[in-house]
Amino acid sequence: MRFYWKTWFAAVLTPMIPLALVMPTVIAEEPVWKLVWDDDFNGPSLDYSKWEIEINAFGGGNNELQIYTDRSENVRMEEGCLVLEARRDNAGIAGTVREYSSGRIRSKRRGDWKYGRFEVRAKLPAGQGLWPAIWMLPTDERYGTWAASGEIDIMEVKGQEPKVLWGTLHYGSPWPDNKHSGTQKHFTDIDLTEDFHTYGLEWEEGEMRWLFDGEVWQVQKEWHSDNGPFPAPFNEPFHMVFNLAVGGGFVGNPVPETPFPAKFMIDWIKVYQKP
Repeated sequence: MRFYWKTWFAAVLTPMIPLALVMPTVIAEEPVWKLVWDDDFNGPSLDYSKWEIEINAFGGGNNELQIYTDRSENVRMEEGCLVLEARRDNAGIAGTVREYSSGRIRSKRRGDWKYGRFEVRAKLPAGQGLWPAIWMLPTDERYGTWAASGEIDIMEVKGQEPKVLWGTLHYGSPWPDNKHSGTQKHFTDIDLTEDFHTYGLEWEEGEMRWLFDGEVWQVQKEWHSDNGPFPAPFNEPFHMVFNLAVGGGFVGNPVPETPFPAKFMIDWIKVYQKP
């Protein structure tokens, strides 16, 4: 809290009245974001106190083609970055074989937050059918199964459209009656696959703000839940998810020209909250 002083002078002719009266005026400042959690991915291996590697071949509900593994070919540290790598290698787990393998990690029950500022510096892969994403899911599905309890997509990019950035909220009813809202940022002079950029979200009660390299590019203040009053479902703890999907309804399938292996590189993540 900062103090500003205003001085009122009383011009008088008699010495019996004070010449000046000084009184403080208190102006409360807006709380600032404070760093509460981060990872710079500089260690020799993934920090399992912060992350879990997901292993599955579910296709993400989008008819995706990859199998997520914990192999170093798909999830590893490299040059001070986390690398999630998609490969065309007919990988298999538990008797299930897929033409493509890739990596997916989450912070569930290791890093869970209700409100905050989230920033991730990353470089994306290029190519038809590649789908890198930075997003958040509810740690406890208080309002019901997907997407009734919400989903926050901070960054999604289609590998064949490297100048288009997507930011989306999912909410409302359980699938298939769920709703979503959001927009895209179209660049003219930036290719998101050529360099690292910082993707961010400021999430406060009743408002979401998406950021690109520190600048707000989208704001959402309207959503709903069938099972709770506004700002539900976005008033519960969420955790972070990073993944590189291959194929599916959103991006379409790879073509022979799609380059494999393909790397989604994450330099760091920082999470801030207000006191």
